[in-house]
Amino acid sequence: MKRVTLIAGIFGLGLTLWMLAQFGVSSIFSLVMTGGWGILAAIAFHSVQVFLSASAWRTIAGRTFGPVLPLRAYFMLRCVREGINNLLPVAQVGGEVMSSRLLARRGLGLKHAAAATICDLTIELLSQVVFTLSGLVMLLFLVKRSAVTDRLLESALVLLAIGGGVFISQWLGAVAFIEKLLIRIAAHLGWSGVDGIRGLNKEVLALYKSGRNAVTGLILQFCAWALGAVEVWLILHFMGHGCSLATGFVIEGVGEAAKSAGFAVPGALGVSEGGYIMVGSLFGMPPAVAIALSLIKRLREIAWGLPSLILWQWLEHSWRPYAERLRKMPFSRTGL
Repeated sequence: MKRVTLIAGIFGLGLTLWMLAQFGVSSIFSLVMTGGWGILAAIAFHSVQVFLSASAWRTIAGRTFGPVLPLRAYFMLRCVREGINNLLPVAQVGGEVMSSRLLARRGLGLKHAAAATICDLTIELLSQVVFTLSGLVMLLFLVKRSAVTDRLLESALVLLAIGGGVFISQWLGAVAFIEKLLIRIAAHLGWSGVDGIRGLNKEVLALYKSGRNAVTGLILQFCAWALGAVEVWLILHFMGHGCSLATGFVIEGVGEAAKSAGFAVPGALGVSEGGYIMVGSLFGMPPAVAIALSLIKRLREIAWGLPSLILWQWLEHSWRPYAERLRKMPFSRTGL
């Protein structure tokens, strides 16, 4: 797995360097420097998206199946998820694994924390598919139909099928299969602690059925994705290539879909830039501007990601003893 990740990372880095050379390194970095205040605005504005995503995660975790942790706990863990996924050489679910483990330490227990994270990740995927499809429908009203728009629509339908397949597979018992497989492997190898995930499938299904939590989570996640249009608008505005919010909505939808499609490449290097170039060309955006936009978004990821990695290490130490004390204390159900 490490070798595959390394090869994918080298490929992504090579593709990025090739695009920089192809479209002019100096002009691209000049555009990035022109972004100036747009970079700071994007960094600050991202806090709203993190807040909405954290709220969705907390909502999906529910109030019936375990302690209700304050929103700030989910906000910190959401930062950790993004920091690990964006900056470390792992697949796009490494952050979910680590944050789920920390969530379990915080008092939710391994089974409930894993179930809540699985549900949140699935609903986030579905909301992204809805967001991308909405952007492509909007695209058809903004530009003429072409071979590029047809390919984008075909790719979106594939994403929709994948997202729907992931959701349906959970209802059909995919989590139960994984649960049994892990328990058998653990028993064979003599691992301890895996018994804590017994009943994981039932926990996942129970969270989906808990009131309207899943629907509320979907709406919150969709709003978080949609606000990415404002980030694109801000960055392009400060670079001197202003666009409408509708155009920003389309660009963000396709760009994030390309990043998700390149999950096997650490940081989706090169893949994300290619997505922005493709959709930007439909609006007459020069490739250099599209790459600069992608690089500024990467600067925002670094600005959030580096402190988040430090936060991760702090939580690894500070939440270890706190989890023990938490078991003996009444849980707040209203605190932020």
